[in-house]
Amino acid sequence: MSTKWIDITQPFNNQIAHWPGDTPFSYEISYTKAKTGSVNIGKITTSLHTGTHVDSPFHFDDHGEQIHELDVDIFIGRALVIDVSSLEHIGPQQLEAYRLGGAERLLLRTTTRSEPTLFPGKVTPLDLALGPFLKKKGIFLLGVDVPSVDTLDSKNMEVHHSLHKNNIHILENIILDHVESGLYEMIALPLLIEGADGSPVRAVIRPIEERRM
Repeated sequence: MSTKWIDITQPFNNQIAHWPGDTPFSYEISYTKAKTGSVNIGKITTSLHTGTHVDSPFHFDDHGEQIHELDVDIFIGRALVIDVSSLEHIGPQQLEAYRLGGAERLLLRTTTRSEPTLFPGKVTPLDLALGPFLKKKGIFLLGVDVPSVDTLDSKNMEVHHSLHKNNIHILENIILDHVESGLYEMIALPLLIEGADGSPVRAVIRPIEERRM
């Protein structure tokens, strides 16, 4: 297998999908080299939950940790990618069919094709029991290829809370349709934004051993 890094990040551009009613992403040149005489200077506007991003616990818990309080080690290390795109529901019973040992981070491919410019109409539901189940397996980060670990109409964010109660961190909107199932090294560092409820990340992985699921 190749040892090159594989980008699993949604590219930021002015067409990227965002949560309905939330702040869309935009990039523009505020000052051109012609005007400054030396450099171009760009400006971005975005929600912290557009594109590939990490949720901090503060996103759904007023007393939860903010992005700058999270240990960077959470987002660097072994990650297992599994393809669950054929499932209509994802819970402990479904995941028992996969070998989850040896990975502290679990990345779920729930869709057959990622469409970063289209906000999905629905996502595959995750079971509330995943929190304690994944903790028991030694997993402390869950990544998904959709905008949320909860259903898109959720108001009480039950899966977010279940994962948080079991010390499992959340990575959302990764792209996995070009990635084979297996064990990888991952880097998905959030920006150091003080007080933030989330952060965009540049998420990359590279295989560390052949292991097809």
